[in-house]
Amino acid sequence: MPRLACSALLLLPLATAPSAAQQPPDTAWTAREVMIPMRDGVRLHTYVVTPRHAAEPLPILMQRTPYGASGGVRGFLDANRFLAADGYVFVFQDIRGRNGSEGDYLMNRPLRSDSTGVDEATDTYDTIEWLLANVPNTTGRVGGFGISYPGWLATMQALSGHPALRAVSPQAPMTDTWMGDDFFHNGAFRLSYGVEYTYGMEVGPFRVGAYDMYDWYRRLGPLTNVTRVLGRSWPSWDAFLAHPTYDAFWQARATQRRIAATPVSVLTVGGWYDQEDIFGPPATYAAFERFDTRDVNRLVMGPWNHGGWYRTGDSLGPIGFGDATGVWFRREVEAPFFAYYLKDRGPLPLPEALVFEGGANRWRRFDRWPPREAVTRNLYVREGGRLSFDAPTATGDAYDQYVSDPAYPVPYRPRPVHVTYSPGSDWRIWQVLDQRFVEGRPDVQVWATEPLAEDVVIAGDLSARLFASTTGGDADWVVKLIDVYPDTVAGDRVMGGFQLMVAGEILRGRYRRSFERPEPIRPNAVLDYTIRIPPQAYRFQRGHRIMVQVQSTWFPLYDRNPQTWVPDIFQATEQDYRAQTHRIWRTARYPSHIALPVIRE
Repeated sequence: MPRLACSALLLLPLATAPSAAQQPPDTAWTAREVMIPMRDGVRLHTYVVTPRHAAEPLPILMQRTPYGASGGVRGFLDANRFLAADGYVFVFQDIRGRNGSEGDYLMNRPLRSDSTGVDEATDTYDTIEWLLANVPNTTGRVGGFGISYPGWLATMQALSGHPALRAVSPQAPMTDTWMGDDFFHNGAFRLSYGVEYTYGMEVGPFRVGAYDMYDWYRRLGPLTNVTRVLGRSWPSWDAFLAHPTYDAFWQARATQRRIAATPVSVLTVGGWYDQEDIFGPPATYAAFERFDTRDVNRLVMGPWNHGGWYRTGDSLGPIGFGDATGVWFRREVEAPFFAYYLKDRGPLPLPEALVFEGGANRWRRFDRWPPREAVTRNLYVREGGRLSFDAPTATGDAYDQYVSDPAYPVPYRPRPVHVTYSPGSDWRIWQVLDQRFVEGRPDVQVWATEPLAEDVVIAGDLSARLFASTTGGDADWVVKLIDVYPDTVAGDRVMGGFQLMVAGEILRGRYRRSFERPEPIRPNAVLDYTIRIPPQAYRFQRGHRIMVQVQSTWFPLYDRNPQTWVPDIFQATEQDYRAQTHRIWRTARYPSHIALPVIRE
């Protein structure tokens, strides 16, 4: 959600309008710096940026942010040149307790539960009321947008209930930070991000003087050592300690649970390789879709990392996309969306779901998401490291096993692992890096198909069903779906044999039945685990192979599971961490597999 959002938003920049006295005399824009009062008396720092020579009344386009409503208006307008050319009054606002705004900052402030109090939705409402009364020459129509944390704030704008609000675009919204966005995924704590981002937001720059954070976190030991080593706690860390399960605290912040009917038109945007908020966009779209009776709810998923549509978007790391997808999105999708709903400029040739099909490098249009055309096909793990669409027939004991040792966890990206938002860090592209760097490890189990005789196209929701056992009392299960390129790729030696992770996810075993009530795993019992994997649209091309990797550590992206039963891993001691043997079963009774949403053409 953050520093990338911040850098994407510095490319944008998110809320970047200087005071009028700071502007060059030849600028075509004028900026007004104001403090807007809320219903409880708190004033929010805001910039109102207006074209100097507007020929007609203009709608308002607003972005609220925790990252600073300051900077240079020219940088924002250059990055948003298509919106700027259409003509809007741009409004940028610091949320409560951040930068120039008064009040107390609260990470992911939940929606109020009754008619009293304030939240981001009420602050949106009060801001719009003030703008309509105090900004001249507007049409009285308002839209909102933002990326990451500001993307979540755009969702809050949609829930404000203000009648002037017509359209919003939540982009990479951090929608449920326990279930699958920034801080936890299916119960597993996102260690490096949960520590480094929240510390940076609530304390100051995260600097520990380590070259390889893999080594730093491994030396750190149990989570009980975090505050001792860093010298203090901070509000988000205290929340992690107090709420390790999916309890009322996190559920109140799970925005998809709080979304209700709204007349606002919504364009939710996300990236298939978002390293921070991969859960949020599909969940936000699905939540709004429950109430969409006017066909005004849409989803766009592109070949991007976090906020990547505000860059050129022609490639991500070593993977090329054949076109400047980010520029295309801003010109052909985002600008027409707001022009249609805020300026009555049409038509709007957008489908319900516009998604980029990786592998083929083309955009696909569907009238719903997941697509009704998708048919689930199970790809089974088989003997000899094979994957097959044919189910296993073995009886008795048939499994593949590995020993997972928390003392030597599997790195999630090639080392050295730099601080998340530091210069040279691969954080923004780690999901598209070649997975061969872990394939030979004995604690990574690998299965693959033969070279495909024809293309396999997927679009929709993914999941893995593992029948697994462990000698311990708990275990993490990481599943990665991988496209293995042919050994020889014409004109590109680098991509020969490349292993591209198409999608991947983790499940903390203690939550196999309930995210609210964890329970121990019975040692050596074969249990059924369903791992929900983020959706994808992808074409595995003929001659490529489909690979599945399973492992039980992904470090330091996620904290280590002790693999012995402890009621609360945040309170585990060094002695609780033990190596254990894990088995993935592959029999007629226990057919471990990954479920693919296949589209036949």
